[in-house]
Amino acid sequence: MSHTVVVTDFDFPDVELERELCEAHGATLETAQATTPTEVIEAAAGADALLVQYAPITEAVFDALPDLVVVGRYGVGVDAVDVASATAHGVQVVNVPAYCEDEVSTHAIALLLACVRNVSNYDAEIKRGTWDWKRGRPIHRLRGRTLGFAGFGKIPERMVKKVRGFGLDAVAYDPYRSAEEIAGRGAEKVEFEELLERADAISVHTPLTDETRGLFDADAFRVMKESAVLVNTARGGVVDTDALADALTAGELAGAGLDVLPEEPPEPSPLLDRDDVVLTPHVAWYSEESIEELRRTATRDVLRAIVGERPENLVNPDVFESTTPP
Repeated sequence: MSHTVVVTDFDFPDVELERELCEAHGATLETAQATTPTEVIEAAAGADALLVQYAPITEAVFDALPDLVVVGRYGVGVDAVDVASATAHGVQVVNVPAYCEDEVSTHAIALLLACVRNVSNYDAEIKRGTWDWKRGRPIHRLRGRTLGFAGFGKIPERMVKKVRGFGLDAVAYDPYRSAEEIAGRGAEKVEFEELLERADAISVHTPLTDETRGLFDADAFRVMKESAVLVNTARGGVVDTDALADALTAGELAGAGLDVLPEEPPEPSPLLDRDDVVLTPHVAWYSEESIEELRRTATRDVLRAIVGERPENLVNPDVFESTTPP
């Protein structure tokens, strides 16, 4: 029986890796550049599997594609996929949860250091013809300060190991992990208010949920230290960027390093013109090695699903269990 895998959208140079894997399993690969549910439906009629980068996979998609067995997301988050609708339609959803832990942890540290040492501002000043160390004042010694984490999964764990040589203390807010677990990985568990009060820098690593949307808002920024820095490599919606801009203007915190924004690419924003904000284009996940791992892992998992094998990274395991013969 022939199977069809549709790549709904991608910004890779090509999909030859996916094509080779599919052909080796007797499956056909088709591609599109869909940006709406309607375009996904048109591109994927009769498909057994979807590989999705950014395209929205909504209830309407599942209604219209009754042959669909699995949706594979190129990435950790499955925000673009209506997982509840997938489950209701008996469609498996897979992601790639661990392909870029080293890259994201390194990038978060890079943003932190760029903010603390005022690297971007110095670079801009020099390129404008100004050679003056005083333009970056004040800069404080990093050693002995406290690095806080909002969310404490694999990436923060790697960060704790990587920054150990900087002499930083680590505190973490994560309501889903015990104090013993967090302590065993080099940090002290604290409540959210204490995180805001104690941390000299906070690195955000929470998923985007109803609980975390706008977690860092005007109230949070008022509690943070005026000398503190916020780094976000998680999801843009966790930070209220309008409130962040207001807080920076009011001197309620010292700077921010953001790899993710609520709108990507960003709409006009006061953050874009600030010297105390370092921005990168949702690139923390990227290295040549991680992108190959991402694509290979996602493709192999959807191929497992369409031949009845259990995928390695199944987001909604109840679907597999309910469709597997006893």
